[in-house]
Amino acid sequence: MPDHQPYVPASQSPPELTARALIVGVALGLIFSASSVYLALKIGLTVSSSIPIAVLSITIFRALGRTSILENNIVQTTGSASDSVAAGVVFTIPAILLMGYDLDISRVAVLATVGGLMGVLMMIPLRRALIVKEHDTLIYPEGTACAEVLIAGEERGLQAKRVFQAFGLGFVYKFLMGGLKLWPDVPGKEFRFYPGAAISSEISPELMGVGYIIGPRIAGYLFAGGCFAYIVLAPAIKLVGSGLSEPFGFPAVKLIRDMSPGEIRAGFIFYIGAGAVASAGIIALARSLPTIVSSFASSLKDLRDSRLGQAVTRLRTDDDLPISLTVGGSVALAIVLALLPQVG
Repeated sequence: MPDHQPYVPASQSPPELTARALIVGVALGLIFSASSVYLALKIGLTVSSSIPIAVLSITIFRALGRTSILENNIVQTTGSASDSVAAGVVFTIPAILLMGYDLDISRVAVLATVGGLMGVLMMIPLRRALIVKEHDTLIYPEGTACAEVLIAGEERGLQAKRVFQAFGLGFVYKFLMGGLKLWPDVPGKEFRFYPGAAISSEISPELMGVGYIIGPRIAGYLFAGGCFAYIVLAPAIKLVGSGLSEPFGFPAVKLIRDMSPGEIRAGFIFYIGAGAVASAGIIALARSLPTIVSSFASSLKDLRDSRLGQAVTRLRTDDDLPISLTVGGSVALAIVLALLPQVG
């Protein structure tokens, strides 16, 4: 299979890591990080900010004058990365506080900074393996959608018009459904003759977009998994657990025979799904090991050639941080994380 050709050819070097891109990215990141923390503490989940930041970046830079798609990509990457760090903090620090540990704001800031930098450094050797070489295998729906938004903003014309028309249509649909409550967002029905079974569907623009991006095969897997969970697993759990006289599972507060399909999903099927996801991740990692090893070997070869004085020529798209800095930085940051609880 031929290698994927990037939208901006590797032979070209338009402006990318500029001061204005970093400033705008940090500013948007602060705004969306605050909203993510608020949402996470209020409802227990966050929403992705990559696409909104990309749209705002295109709008801001278009008002400031001509810019490059790579600058817009730096803005959305910077903003969404800060949003991800904030989400990581809000989903972990409260658990540490509930365990009885006292964390001041400075320690939380250091933890978030070190953890974020460590994540970036550890991802660099995997970029070529998981993104470049697996481009046609791993879909990355959000990244693909964000790239299409950036391309549409770069090209303007009909493609940009269609993208922003889709934004408007999706906004109107969500407002009518979620804001005005003109129809239920997740219609469903339970079956009395088939205890534990139910069918429901969340018909939303974002899920339709994800389905379009990932394609019919993967969307079919997701649909089949949902049918299996609600029509097979939930009734089976209801049938097997209906004879129990004490609550079972976590949190064990209700008898299985008294649980609704939604409660069975939250109490049992979520954990089955989490195990399936973890197993799939381990299998995918094992299958990717040869590619990961080859990426490390290539980086080590470049390091050796540079130390021997041999010229190392790289394409713009293959220019990463040196492997010595990546590994050394990761080890140093890991030591900082290990010593952080002992300080103060």
